Amino acid sequence: MTVFLLIAALMIAAALAFVVIPLLRSRDQANVVADPTHRLRVLDEALAAGVIDADEYASKRAAIKKTASRAVAAAQGQRSRTAFAALLAVALLLPASALLLYRLVGAPQALDPANLASPPAAEQTAEQAANMEQAITGLAAKLKQQPDDAQGWALLARAYQATNRLEESRDAFKQAHEHAPDDADLAVEYAQALALAAPDHRIHGEPRTLLDAVLAKDPENQRALWLIGISDYQDEKYDSAIATWKKLLPMLAPDSDVARSVRNEIAEAEARRDGRPPPTPEGESPDATASADAAPTSPETQPTSAASAPRLTVQVALDPKLKDKLDPDATLFVFARAASGPPMPLAIQRLKAAQLPLTVTLDDSMSMMPAMKLSKFAQVVVGARVSKSGNAMPQSGDLQTVSAPLDVHRAEPVVLRIDQVVP
Repeated sequence: MTVFLLIAALMIAAALAFVVIPLLRSRDQANVVADPTHRLRVLDEALAAGVIDADEYASKRAAIKKTASRAVAAAQGQRSRTAFAALLAVALLLPASALLLYRLVGAPQALDPANLASPPAAEQTAEQAANMEQAITGLAAKLKQQPDDAQGWALLARAYQATNRLEESRDAFKQAHEHAPDDADLAVEYAQALALAAPDHRIHGEPRTLLDAVLAKDPENQRALWLIGISDYQDEKYDSAIATWKKLLPMLAPDSDVARSVRNEIAEAEARRDGRPPPTPEGESPDATASADAAPTSPETQPTSAASAPRLTVQVALDPKLKDKLDPDATLFVFARAASGPPMPLAIQRLKAAQLPLTVTLDDSMSMMPAMKLSKFAQVVVGARVSKSGNAMPQSGDLQTVSAPLDVHRAEPVVLRIDQVVP
């Protein structure tokens, strides 16, 4: 936030400079216009040519200087007052207008999932959730009035994705793609949204067609290459997936997390192709990852070693004190997400509140994104929320609970008792 404020201050200062400097220059120009030098030069020339005598010259010179002094004083006073008023108005109104516009439009970066920070307890506060929902509602209302705003639809889609409203995210990305069909990045995001919203999260059919079209025009589109590799991996076309990811790898910074992840996926694909055990992911100790299945796959392509991958058994019940507040038709979310990391769930089950009490299992097959799996993290928090709105983001009046951080390979059941009301 501090960096943002500093950047905003610098931008406002730059804007002020563009307006204030010309105003200051206009004051200098006013002094030039009031300068009597030209008339005095003409008077000197008249004296030299004998048109006027010395007495007349002295008299007119004195008169010119006197008139000029009065004019300059009056002009400077008037222009000083005008310039000062203009400067004051600009100095006050420009920043105020910028802040007012910011408040009206909202903070667009708050809607960008890449900028959503995970709270210390891995749980969004009610205030954060309300602000996020208000921003989403406001943007959705603006798009009803300006439905051809492709970037607005994309922003809304990313916000829906961050709040686990995957079908709404898909539909918003569709609007963005339809209004900007030549935007390769939007096409790739739409393809990913289609896959995320699908029950099996597989990249085939329309998502694959979109990605192939993007790569036909831009063979070096990094995100498209990554997703095409996942698509081939899901279809067990390991050689093709490896070739695609190896084409992507030189485009990435060698020491970046993204490059490390791609190298891990290549190694995983090679192991599966050759029938070898999954390798230890780069940068992690063998003990911490021996049972982790880090590959970007779907439930249908889980290897036999997946039996040792994280499987969290979660027992959820409602505290009797909240019995009167429970709406049986409300949506029940049972989820796990990183104890320290992105706020997007690593695994989630969507159920009905009427099913309480119940027991569910959370595992890698329920991940929404290839790189966001239980097996990618050592510690997670597990939570349950009854949502009247059906929104994965907590709303005032929702019933919820969340565990303390726990080992992702925990064998004993995680017992949750829903005993809190979101204020």
